[in-house]
Amino acid sequence: MAQDREGNRLSARVGRYAKVGTGMGGIAAKMAGSKLLGLDLNSARSAQDIADALGGLKGPLMKVAQLLATVPDLLPPEYAAELARLQSNAPPMGWAFVKRRMRAELGPEWQSRFASFEHDPSAAASLGQVHRAVTPDGRAVACKLQYPDMASAVEADLTQLQWLVSLHRRIQNAIDSREIAKEIAARVREELDYTREAANMSVYRTMLAHRDDIRVPDTVADLSTGRLLTMGWLEGTPILNFRDHPQEERNRLAEVMFHAWWHPFSHYGLIHGDPHLGNYTVYTDETGREPLGLNLLDYGCIRIFPEHFVAGVVDLYKGLLEGDEARVVHAYESWGYKGLTRATIDVLNIWARFIYGPLLTDRVRPIAEGVSAAEYGRKEAFQVHKGLKELGPVTVPQEFVFMDRAAIGLGSVFLHLRAELNFYRLFNEQIESFSAETVASRQEELLKRSAHPALAA
Repeated sequence: MAQDREGNRLSARVGRYAKVGTGMGGIAAKMAGSKLLGLDLNSARSAQDIADALGGLKGPLMKVAQLLATVPDLLPPEYAAELARLQSNAPPMGWAFVKRRMRAELGPEWQSRFASFEHDPSAAASLGQVHRAVTPDGRAVACKLQYPDMASAVEADLTQLQWLVSLHRRIQNAIDSREIAKEIAARVREELDYTREAANMSVYRTMLAHRDDIRVPDTVADLSTGRLLTMGWLEGTPILNFRDHPQEERNRLAEVMFHAWWHPFSHYGLIHGDPHLGNYTVYTDETGREPLGLNLLDYGCIRIFPEHFVAGVVDLYKGLLEGDEARVVHAYESWGYKGLTRATIDVLNIWARFIYGPLLTDRVRPIAEGVSAAEYGRKEAFQVHKGLKELGPVTVPQEFVFMDRAAIGLGSVFLHLRAELNFYRLFNEQIESFSAETVASRQEELLKRSAHPALAA
């Protein structure tokens, strides 16, 4: 087997440590010093320092920082606000990089495999960039290229960030973040594997095949590798371009997005863990004015849950809906919460009632009232953080990282669209005749059909 020149290389990690370590080390020293000396840490100033240290970096550290910013209670509000402002679109790599990557993945004659290949990327993010191309038979495709040495950068950056989060845990001990750090690391490592992402796309095409208004790109297998993913190009318009369209059209887009997220979870135990606005575009009629449905893009961050976790989500919902406290407690325990007390359950229910609130009333309503998309969930997160700090550290099961993050992202999109729907009916349609055993069997059959790498885990 040929040696992987871009694996987790020591020399690349050392270089990354040097690039990132100075800025992060200074921030950590400030945090530790304020704690040891009993000084009041200026959170707003320190948050700005972190944003400045990360803002100029391409690669996983910026992506992980953005993930941390969306996890309720993990970081102080000032830190979360600053990190959330980091732009996910990093400066793109130039044509020289593109040629090297394509040659390494498809061979020296790679350009003969395309009728045309655009030099400038159509999108650039923290781990890679996308180029539009056309195959010899005239098909438009999107070529997603991974930046060089990302495996090494991921390992170096996760080590640095884990150190910083560990220090923060000792200073602000409301949340034991070890499980959270473990979850983020696992998902970011998975995003490096474009073979896995291709399998994720196959899975989603199957799960959503019954909907004509949801499009999932297909993979061009003979033009894809572990670091190059070529897929069908889906023409679309940014979803925020429809904020001022008629209420009916905005509601239709929100309903499609609700289904695209909740149906895979409630029927197969899968979620799209990165509901960023850039991961959805709208396809329209010939006039370009009437929205017909959604294109779902980027399948690097797909979370697969065991059936008992999905059952816990349904149990907690029904416990809150019916006032069944025993069912609520059972849901928390089934997820792995330990040593629960009356006070701890009351605090956890603040967040549960926020997430489930729109699903508990049988009426047409917005996802939240009197809240901006940027502030969605912040007040509740602060209340939970304050309550847990008084009760002592609580270990949040790792599965919640992307579940909560996706729920916040989904709600934020609904707020941007100013959608008004009967979320109660939409949700209950998804959990009608729910069975954990059925979810488990569906999931196993689905993963086998796509030869998904998760089966080998």
